Amino acid sequence: MLERMLVVCALLLATQTAGAVTIYRFTDANGVVSFTDQPVRGAQVMKLRERMVERIDSQVRLSVKKANGSDSLYVRNDLYAPVEVELRLAGVKNVVGVSNQVIRRTIPARSNERLIALSPQVASKAMAYKPSLRSIVGDPQRGVSANGFAYRYPLPWVGGPFRISQGANGSYSHVGAKSRYAIDIAMPEGTQIIAARGGTVIKTENAQSGRGANPSGNFVRILHDDGTMGVYLHLQQGSVSVKEGQHVAVGAPLGRSGNTGNSTGPHLHFVVQRNVGLALESIPYEFSQPVQSLPNFAIGGN
Repeated sequence: MLERMLVVCALLLATQTAGAVTIYRFTDANGVVSFTDQPVRGAQVMKLRERMVERIDSQVRLSVKKANGSDSLYVRNDLYAPVEVELRLAGVKNVVGVSNQVIRRTIPARSNERLIALSPQVASKAMAYKPSLRSIVGDPQRGVSANGFAYRYPLPWVGGPFRISQGANGSYSHVGAKSRYAIDIAMPEGTQIIAARGGTVIKTENAQSGRGANPSGNFVRILHDDGTMGVYLHLQQGSVSVKEGQHVAVGAPLGRSGNTGNSTGPHLHFVVQRNVGLALESIPYEFSQPVQSLPNFAIGGN
């Protein structure tokens, strides 16, 4: 009976360039919840976008220091991980010291580095420029070379067995670059979530209730030694038990499973990512035991 609570009536059709898909959720006369890409009388419209949205602009900031008529532009990285940044300068007038108006740099963890120093071409006139900064967590030089299959991940939860509710390349929502190889495991709220690989906790969210403002819900992001990152999403509000900057070993408690963010039911969304150059990309990985041994009710999964 429990397995019938989620019945998929039609797989979603999504192209590589689609930024979002629209599905319809409805409950039939028997109380069975189903999903379809066709309009159904009385159905709830659900428009799903990329599930992973993490803002780091409060922890990676641009500042300008003025001295002796020159401007020095610094980036401060408060994260416990390197970040790749892109600085763009628009409307540049009366400025020397900038040969390229787009500057990319990797800023080490917990550091403050000068990107560029600008001086007026004509000292009696003011400089004009408009800076903008993009930042992505991770070192692209390490991320690109990382092999997801070089490490076999223990199951990141305690208990079970639980069922796979969506596999890699699932057309329900695992269509974006960040989530393509993620796996969703349906499990009761409050299930203990543990680290599947050791590393440094670099980002957490713990205060979100229900859908909230962040599609990821409450989560823990861990930086591994090879530059990849493991991310555990949709955790229960207030359950995250680790702090940013903390080193965790395999099996360390991270939090408890929940139903927060862009989630259609209680589950853990686990994904391994790397920075491939100002973009996060999910990569294939393997668990240390056959996932096929779990009941598979994947929505568009393999």
